[in-house]
Amino acid sequence: MRVAGMEGRTVVLTGGSSGIGLATAGALAALGARVVITARRADRGREALAHIRQQSGTDLAEVVVFDLADLDSVRAGASEILDRCPQIDVLVNNAGVVLSERVETAQGFEATFATNHLGPFLLTALLRERLLSAPAARVVTVSSAAHRTARRGLDFDDLQARRRYRPMAVYGASKLANILFTVELARQLAGTTVTANCLHPGLVATGYGRGTTGLLGLGVKLGRPFMLSPDQGARTSIFLASSPDVDGVTGRYFVRCRVEIPSRSAKDGEAARRLWEMSEAMVGSGS
Repeated sequence: MRVAGMEGRTVVLTGGSSGIGLATAGALAALGARVVITARRADRGREALAHIRQQSGTDLAEVVVFDLADLDSVRAGASEILDRCPQIDVLVNNAGVVLSERVETAQGFEATFATNHLGPFLLTALLRERLLSAPAARVVTVSSAAHRTARRGLDFDDLQARRRYRPMAVYGASKLANILFTVELARQLAGTTVTANCLHPGLVATGYGRGTTGLLGLGVKLGRPFMLSPDQGARTSIFLASSPDVDGVTGRYFVRCRVEIPSRSAKDGEAARRLWEMSEAMVGSGS
């Protein structure tokens, strides 16, 4: 994996208080980047900053506290990021959840879809002009091989999983949404200085699935000894954020720092445009 120094660059990374996000933030800070992580809780954010600073040997790390599941909170967080960061060179949409039961957000959206797709969608939109003003910016979105479980694509008539809630099916659909988001974002940004790519980090032993119950919780517990470490899972995110090997590469899906072909549903440009339009309507004119 070839990476390059990132001195003078600013990275915004969601979900940086634990797991893959924390490992990614620490590695990018060690490469010289100013890293601004987001966290849902202030105490977890402070703990993460201490860890990043110790790991990287630099104080160029900050935290902005907001909840990706709450669109009003995303707007407030984005405003703070814009105030702090005159330049944004990399946005890493890393945060994600899987929930054993259906929960709705403050705006009435299903929480997995809101956290894994709508929140990052809105945040990217709010930071878009700052990314476009950078010399060569990158948007990196953490998806998952779980997108392949959505074999028939997204159910546009039931994106909120009101008819039937199956945790891993809903999670897989949200990860498919991550790839379709990347496909459409890359199309829209063609000809600009901003690239957009996504990735599967591998099956990583993080907070993923923490607090889940039933068969899902049992599966996570039994599988944990065979999972990658957060440092191993962060490698492709670090690569896409920093490597000169992907200069100008956009709209692709990566696994183990290499381009891989995603599912057929993930390559559906019409579905990507439809999801984008529906997402714009959901987040409202504030995007």
